[in-house]
Amino acid sequence: MTERLSTAQARRLALAAQGFVDPRPVGVPDRRALRRVVGRTGLFQIDSVNVLTRAHYLPLFSRLGPYPVRLLDRAAYQAPRELFEYWGHEASLLPVDVQPQLRWRMAQARTESWGGMRRIAEERPGFVADVLAEVRRNGPVSAGDLEHLHDTDRPRRAGPWWDWSHVKRALEFLFWAGEVTTASRRGFERLYDLPERVLPAAVLSTPTPDRSDAQRELLRRAVGSLGVATERELRDYYRLPVADARARVAELVEDGGLLPVHVEGWRGPAYLDPHARLPRRVSARALLAPFDPVVWERSRAERLFGFRYRVEIYVPAPQRVHGYYVLPFLLGDRLVARVDLKSERARGVLLVQAAFAEPDAPAGTAAELAAELTALAGWLGLSAVEVADRGDLAPAVRSALPA
Repeated sequence: MTERLSTAQARRLALAAQGFVDPRPVGVPDRRALRRVVGRTGLFQIDSVNVLTRAHYLPLFSRLGPYPVRLLDRAAYQAPRELFEYWGHEASLLPVDVQPQLRWRMAQARTESWGGMRRIAEERPGFVADVLAEVRRNGPVSAGDLEHLHDTDRPRRAGPWWDWSHVKRALEFLFWAGEVTTASRRGFERLYDLPERVLPAAVLSTPTPDRSDAQRELLRRAVGSLGVATERELRDYYRLPVADARARVAELVEDGGLLPVHVEGWRGPAYLDPHARLPRRVSARALLAPFDPVVWERSRAERLFGFRYRVEIYVPAPQRVHGYYVLPFLLGDRLVARVDLKSERARGVLLVQAAFAEPDAPAGTAAELAAELTALAGWLGLSAVEVADRGDLAPAVRSALPA
């Protein structure tokens, strides 16, 4: 008989799976705290927008509170490495032990990578080989370091990567194929090197699993991070192909790795992590990055929280409803507000460009949000929080800030 869950139960399961019922560490968060969060989220999505701070730094702050940013940087870019960059859910930082489960994706680079990367591999294989040889001789290197190999003009505009040089496209193809990886970053610029000079030897020597075994493991990790989810949400977590994911989900149901459930208000079947924890209550308080796993699948956020969320970065300013870089505010087990934030680093100010309450926001929302904004400003090294007049919650948040 299929188990039935209420929306509130599904919401608590989802938040527990993401680490929002785990106690925050006493003192300065360390590698153990980082590992615990990565064990919950599975990955951190990387994004280039830096109006507040880079997106991959925010999920740790949401779950741990103020932590030293070097903690994440060292785990990702210094030995002994615990994280590496690859295409997980978009560009991501992932635990190094998941690398073998992604080799099937690397093997499909010639057919599955994006157009510009795929074309240069098809049309100029010798050039790609030359780029790889340069990385082998001189890595770690950036695309700019190799522009002496760039013997033609930049490609014409063709999608979001129209301004990538041929060198950059070749490097990104090699990155997709797993022949190079990210050694470190210079600012936000990726420095490439060979995997054998970056990743732990124990990871590279792990036998490559069968494609279906690897995908089942990725789905197990996905449901562990989601708690309860639809088939679409499970496959979206690591961007698995539709047909493959459907077959693997059926196999996991058959062997007990996924438990079919019916969730109130959800269309179609859902699947429960057999090890999921259903807490009686969630007492979280957190600002969530636009690319946090709790909200990155917008239809899921709407079904779980009644929270309609769109990222308006690419919307012309006059047409934006809530703002450029809007963070949802989690209080308890509900998303109760949203704030458009900007770090004005030259002035040392966290600017709240707009603040909006959700219809069911509790009376203490402004005070709780003000406290979280103050903590965020301190973590970012900013000395003050300023609240603009836009949004129905703005006056109350301004009043609740410490003098």
